[in-house]
Amino acid sequence: MTIETKRDVVEAILLAKDTDTIWDSSNVRYYLNRYDAALPDDLPVIPKAVGEWIKECKHRNVTLADTLCMEMRPENIRNWMAFKDGDIANDFDRAGYLRKQDLMASAYLLGVWRVEETGEVVKL
Repeated sequence: MTIETKRDVVEAILLAKDTDTIWDSSNVRYYLNRYDAALPDDLPVIPKAVGEWIKECKHRNVTLADTLCMEMRPENIRNWMAFKDGDIANDFDRAGYLRKQDLMASAYLLGVWRVEETGEVVKL
């Protein structure tokens, strides 16, 4: 699995441009293939527990709607989405809730994300 991003490939091209690289069709095709295989630059960053929930849902063929459904989500995922810092003592955070819904949906749909705690890239 590659963890190279599209930006990494562009940077590699710029570095190669400053060398004696011969830009024939095979070299161009090589970089195009790397670019096609590379991950998006703006991967969603989510906590490990949220990633585990997404993996479980994908494994069980749960729809995105049900993955995001409050009644279906484990309590720790509900708290992460609804409350500032995931702490139920804090009031409901509507803006944070909507942002985290988008993050979770992006991770689910892309099938790839970065783990908040470790920076690890997970690709389904």
